[in-house]
Amino acid sequence: MSDLYDTDVFEWLQQQTALLRRHAAGEKLNERPDWTNIIEEVESVGQSQIDAIESWLFQAFLHDLKVQAWPDCRDVPAWKAEASGFRAQARRKYRASMRQRIDVPGIYATALAGLPGSMYGQPPLPVPAACPVTLDELMAE
Repeated sequence: MSDLYDTDVFEWLQQQTALLRRHAAGEKLNERPDWTNIIEEVESVGQSQIDAIESWLFQAFLHDLKVQAWPDCRDVPAWKAEASGFRAQARRKYRASMRQRIDVPGIYATALAGLPGSMYGQPPLPVPAACPVTLDELMAE
């Protein structure tokens, strides 16, 4: 069964779903579900949700940092709107059970490292070196 998982994960998924439904209905199965890969897939679903939230927060931080670093830039309104949109997307998918898995200071540090060295020939103004907000503040906006 794990050969199918490696070669055609969609077909493997269909077969495993059918097996699990039959098992849940109380049918005695001759075939054992591929528990190892099922567990891996369940874990990956949760991780992909965390990854999406972290990606949106990274983008929001990066745009917020550009606003702070180049406050007179013509792109500031667009950066503010994009940052707001990214935070809204993160809030939509965030669940309190994810709290311990989201590293806001680390995401901020990564965004800070991605800040351009100049914009339209202008160096950035100073920005906070440490993350100025908490996860609660980000999710409450």
